[in-house]
Amino acid sequence: MSVTIKDVARRANVSVATVSRALNGHQNVAEAVRSRVLRVADELRYSPHHAARSLSSRRTGTIGVVLPDLYGEFFSELMRGIDQVARERGLHLLVSSYHGHLQEQGAALRTMRGRVDGLLLMSPFVDGAEALAGELSPTMPAVLMNSTRVAGARASVGVDNHGGAVTMMRHLVEAGHRRIAFIAGPEDNFDARERLRGYREALAQALPEHAPWVLQGDFDEASGHRAGQALLAADARPDAVFAANDMMALGCLFALTQGGVRVPEDIALAGFDDIPLSRYVHPALTTMRVEIAELGARAIRRLLEPDETADQAPPDLLAPRLVVRASSGGASVPPDESQAASAGN
Repeated sequence: MSVTIKDVARRANVSVATVSRALNGHQNVAEAVRSRVLRVADELRYSPHHAARSLSSRRTGTIGVVLPDLYGEFFSELMRGIDQVARERGLHLLVSSYHGHLQEQGAALRTMRGRVDGLLLMSPFVDGAEALAGELSPTMPAVLMNSTRVAGARASVGVDNHGGAVTMMRHLVEAGHRRIAFIAGPEDNFDARERLRGYREALAQALPEHAPWVLQGDFDEASGHRAGQALLAADARPDAVFAANDMMALGCLFALTQGGVRVPEDIALAGFDDIPLSRYVHPALTTMRVEIAELGARAIRRLLEPDETADQAPPDLLAPRLVVRASSGGASVPPDESQAASAGN
């Protein structure tokens, strides 16, 4: 049996009209009453009609953005895409980071209540769906970015990480590489797990005689550098290294160069994301291009232009494109003329 606005009013001991005003951000509601209504609505998991959750009656003109971090080129590009659309629509952004800690994610979400008209959230924790479902207010329009699906209806946009990893592995195998090491991202990260899954599946299919060679990373340059040092110390070295993101690939490149290893002559190297810096290092980095700014732009458009069926639909996935540069043995090309191919083709 679904919960109605009357149930919320009865539990909060206020009128239906007061519940409506509190949930819609009207100013003529005492703050203590508003907080009680919001708390009761969350406790009862009250979910208004889809039309009532749209932004057509927005009050603050502000969109909340909650991210696991703000450091690095990935997040700056993501915010660039979100901000461009927000400015076109005359909206402001309230941005918060929970610094990669699942416990702080809930606190960041709670600070948004009553301050924003809608929410963009990136929650990459593989095992955090239950906690996220408990923190997301059912009355708040929200779009998830690169996140695991949660209980309840939420629109979602993301990247085909699995397909992109398979495409990169196919490129490295076709280039003649056989011993291919993989620098994985955080174990509890959804993107990292999907990219690792693509590496393992592609390796098993193309090179079944070779066991996976996985080094643990953390999606930052330092962990890529440590992985590169570990490879230098190994008894046998790989033909190629595939890092689960560009930041780790660049850290690995630095370690290999320090160790006197030539890239790609001795060891080929590839990354994932195509952050702007990847095309300006030497050798330029082969990678899977993710239109990161477009991911952010698509998420906010989905929030501002809700589809009645979007909450029940599968995630809207962007297909990464293979960009072949010098680090994997491809021809060295200018930054804006990189050879690109869609993942899965």
